[in-house]
Amino acid sequence: MGRFVLRFWRRPFEGRELFRQMDEVGSKSFLLTGITGLAIGIVLAMQSRGTLIRFGAEAVLPNMLALSVIKEIGPVITSLVLAGRLGAGMGAEIGSMRVTEQIDALEVAALKPFHFLVITRVLACMIMFPILTLWTDAVAMTGGYIESYLASGMDYRIFVSTAFESLRFSDVIVDTGKTAIFGFIVGIVSCYLGFSVRGGTREVGRAAMRAVVASSLLILLTDVVIVRLSLIIFGDVGT
Repeated sequence: MGRFVLRFWRRPFEGRELFRQMDEVGSKSFLLTGITGLAIGIVLAMQSRGTLIRFGAEAVLPNMLALSVIKEIGPVITSLVLAGRLGAGMGAEIGSMRVTEQIDALEVAALKPFHFLVITRVLACMIMFPILTLWTDAVAMTGGYIESYLASGMDYRIFVSTAFESLRFSDVIVDTGKTAIFGFIVGIVSCYLGFSVRGGTREVGRAAMRAVVASSLLILLTDVVIVRLSLIIFGDVGT
C-alpha cells in the first residue's frame, strides 16, 4: 500500500494497460454482475412481500427495496462477486509471472513491473467497482419491479415514485463510493499475494485462494467501519 501511494502518480503512466485492465475488470464482468443484480432484486421482492402484506405495508415494498439494494446489498454483494472473480485471477496471473521469473526479467531490463502490473490493476478496480455497482443496483431495481408487476400488477410510475422518496443523495454517493475502497482492497491484496509467491505452481493456486478469502473478509470488515462513519456524519434515513 505504501509503495502504491508513493508511485501511482509518478511516471511511467501505463495508460494503455490501464484501459486494458478496466476492460478486463468492467466489461467482462457486466454479465456476471447483471445476473447477480437481477437475482437480488427478484428474490428480495419475493421474500419481503409476504411479511409486508402481513402488516398491511405492501405499498412500501419499492421503498424498502431501493434502500436495501442501494445502501448495502448491491455494493457488498457486487464487491464480493468481483473479489471472487478478480482476486483469484490477479493473484494467479501475477503469481505465475513471479514463478516463471517474468517479473525478474522486467526488473533486469530496467523496466518498472510495479507500475505495469500493480498500479494499473488497482486503479482499474477502484474506477470500475462503483460503475459496476450502479449497474447492479439498476438491474436489481428492474428485477424488483418485474416481480412486483407480475405479483400485483404495480404500475411502473408508482414503483419509481415510491422507491426513491426516502433515498438521499448522500446515501447514493457514500454507499456507491465505498466500493472504490473495496476495489482498492481487492486489487492491492491480490497483487501483493501474487508478488509474494515463492516456490512452484502449487503456491500460485494457494495465492489465488488466499487472495479471494482475504479480500472478502477485508471488504466485510471495512464495510462495518464505513457504515458506522457514514451514520455518524450523515445520520440515518429515519433522521
